[in-house]
Amino acid sequence: MKNLKLFSLAILAISFLASCSSVKVIADYDEKANFQTYKTYAFYKTGIDRAQISDLDKKRILKAIDAEMSSRGFVKSQQPDLLVNIFTKEREQVDVYNNNFGWGWGGFGWGGLGWGPGWGWGPGWGGGFGPDVSTRTEGSLYIDLIDNKNKGLVWQGRGVGTLNNTKNIEKKEQRIREFVANILKKYPPSNEIAAN
Repeated sequence: MKNLKLFSLAILAISFLASCSSVKVIADYDEKANFQTYKTYAFYKTGIDRAQISDLDKKRILKAIDAEMSSRGFVKSQQPDLLVNIFTKEREQVDVYNNNFGWGWGGFGWGGLGWGPGWGWGPGWGGGFGPDVSTRTEGSLYIDLIDNKNKGLVWQGRGVGTLNNTKNIEKKEQRIREFVANILKKYPPSNEIAAN
């Protein structure tokens, strides 16, 4: 029974850690739009130029969108059916863990403190003489799809997740690809409707 509890706690901890790096996605769309008619796309330069992120990150996002759209059978065109726009938002999240002297849950061992499910003395959320405070950057990436004929927004996807403030370019590009892939999984909305 004790082993089952330890196994359950380990699974819970892994699920919690995995959810911290996941991207939460919501999408909205114009129910009158005929998504079956959209076959080609181009980037909406005017809107993308206004996105308040570095030019290098814009290139990474656009490259990821290109790869996703191509994998879905879309073709880039000078006379596109859809215009693709992006914008971003970010905010600092402050987490306060008030767990003085290391008493409490020891199962999640942040910062390389290790595992050790159970109650008692030892490394846990706290371990100091006051509350532990950590900050992380939570970002939102919006992808808008605009009908090029009537210039109306027909679909918008938003991905929200923790941004990895990393100097490792490969990890940054991987995280951007993850954001884009998860957002565009919600397109077209007919797949969503059919699943319900």
